[in-house]
Amino acid sequence: MAATAHVDCFARDRLPAPADQPEYLFELPELRFPERLNCAVELLHRRVAQGGGQRRCLIAADGQVWTYADLKRQAGCIAQVLVLDMGLVPGNRVLLRGANTPMMAACWFAVMLAGGIAVGTMPMLRARELGQIINKAQVSHALCEVALADELAAAAAQAPQLGQIRHYGGTAAAGPKAFEAPASLESLAAHHDGNFEPIDTAAEDVCLLAFTSGTTGQPKATMHLHRDVMAACLCFAPHVLRASADDVFIGSPPLAFTFGLGGLLLFPLHIGAATVLLPRASPPELLDAIARHGATVLVTAPTSYRAMAEAAHERRLSQAQGGTLRKCVSAGEALPAATRTLWREATGIELIDGIGATEMLHIFISADEQQARPGATGKAVPGYRACILDAQLQPVPAGTVGRLAVKGPTGCRYLDDPRQQQYVQGGWNLTGDAYLQDADGYFVYQSRTDDMIVSSGYNIAGPEVEDVLLRHPAVAECAVIGVPDAQRGQLVKAFVVLKPGVAGDLALVKMLQDHVKAAIAPYKYPRAIAFRGSLPRTETGKLQRFKLREAG
Repeated sequence: MAATAHVDCFARDRLPAPADQPEYLFELPELRFPERLNCAVELLHRRVAQGGGQRRCLIAADGQVWTYADLKRQAGCIAQVLVLDMGLVPGNRVLLRGANTPMMAACWFAVMLAGGIAVGTMPMLRARELGQIINKAQVSHALCEVALADELAAAAAQAPQLGQIRHYGGTAAAGPKAFEAPASLESLAAHHDGNFEPIDTAAEDVCLLAFTSGTTGQPKATMHLHRDVMAACLCFAPHVLRASADDVFIGSPPLAFTFGLGGLLLFPLHIGAATVLLPRASPPELLDAIARHGATVLVTAPTSYRAMAEAAHERRLSQAQGGTLRKCVSAGEALPAATRTLWREATGIELIDGIGATEMLHIFISADEQQARPGATGKAVPGYRACILDAQLQPVPAGTVGRLAVKGPTGCRYLDDPRQQQYVQGGWNLTGDAYLQDADGYFVYQSRTDDMIVSSGYNIAGPEVEDVLLRHPAVAECAVIGVPDAQRGQLVKAFVVLKPGVAGDLALVKMLQDHVKAAIAPYKYPRAIAFRGSLPRTETGKLQRFKLREAG
């Protein structure tokens, strides 16, 4: 490994042992990176230096436009705040909390420039979940949108190492008084000139901790390097998506998701395109924004495509219909063939489907519009290899369901987590997906191999929901599973055993749902609740989830 630029070596010291990491492939010439690399310099500073500073870069929901030069200056000012006003040293972890806005993008780039490690968090997370992330990553700094300050303040109260918080997007007084910043991030940034000298990071320095919940509900931090960020930009985007500098990207995934980070920030900036960042991107809001901003590339989950199809047809959004939209990327959950057909019939656009993973950073199996097949995800993206293995890590014949295994320039590195040995075996990343590969080499999704519930593109760990339900005074026992759903892929369903004397009625269903929404991110709440007298268990007391799945 090249000499690190990190003064705080917390992350590097907690990388998995080399023997526990996957085999990395750098077969494409463009993936052979130099030893010194800062992804912010490559994505932003180089564009400005090459004369692209006045190109449109970020477009806010209200139409405000930031050029590449604007973003470079603002990111530089925030980097100066981090280093000069907040005391950040390279390697410190910086929690980022905010909706998709140009300011959030500037904060991300500022952390990269300063040699910090960005820890993105979804806006919907509650204090309990934020606390797990803060403690796992030993976060020392945070940049937080004022509107989301309350939950962070509650989490920070239990995390003394988080000593530096600055708010943006409003007045400091709007946040909890106990955690008011001495000045807003904007006012501090205004005192700087933005001429920040980027930290000369190593290509192998960690720059990103992306959190994902395992089936136990205990969060895992996936560690990505500066070279990983650039590798993501050099595989799926140029070889499958093939967008251009004249495109305008738009979509719904939060920048805290690696799906959103790549599709709505990294990929467009890598080619000099513009991207629309929407704080709220429900299907109706997304449809309005596509038309309003003349978007050409859409990035969202299958659920959204299905919800938008009828209105998209009526609005005639695609270029073939006289609109602007020309490319659509689907990921985050399995794409049903019916949804692919519905969107194509509504817009004339063939969806570019893909499977990625937080552990891999972005999409590694996909197919472009010409190669797409209904029901199939696609083939390995150039730069990656994929195969189907059995339990003994041996390849299986075509048409046989097995474990999806992948390797490439990115791979799983959990932060100090024994689950590393489960995800990486024999040099392969085992994604937890059951697939088959057909005779033509296309990978066809079957199901998850673990107990993770994937609903509308969100990963939901059943045990985490169970833990919250068990805190309700009416609940004696419970079990949470995912059940098939045509709209969301899966629904969260809870089987609940009530305490004696408690009546299981519709009022209690709503009460339990509200209880979950108040404790953890609202999208995790059980949309279906069934009351039972007992739960199926083995003689040793182990819960038999498969029996619940069979019962539906």
